[in-house]
Amino acid sequence: MTCYCGNNKTYKACCEVFHLNKEKTETAQQLMRSRYSAFVLANGDYLMQTHHISTRPISEKKAIVKWAKSVEWIKLEVLETTKGLGNDTEGTVTFNAFFHENGNVDVIHEKSAFIKENDTWYYLGYAKN
Repeated sequence: MTCYCGNNKTYKACCEVFHLNKEKTETAQQLMRSRYSAFVLANGDYLMQTHHISTRPISEKKAIVKWAKSVEWIKLEVLETTKGLGNDTEGTVTFNAFFHENGNVDVIHEKSAFIKENDTWYYLGYAKN
């Protein structure tokens, strides 16, 4: 089975190494993909750990995990990536995350902002256009 994030690797060879803190993500897109897989698995600890401290929604962790478990994740589509490579300190990733909820297919369309601090990528929030 391929990884939840849509890469043609197995979960064990792809996002699991990040979820288990065995490796650091090298790009903003890699972090975004690993966070999508964390939503699929309702891994609230990883979602909080990879969310920048300045915008981390600790008080919403339980609600986020509950919601992530309540939907059926379908697929991730990466539409555009700006910067966010190994030598960058910021970047954006625009994506669609498809899921079933209450019998309907829905999509999260987001342009996410990422920041790299101390050689670690973090999700900052919605990118300002």
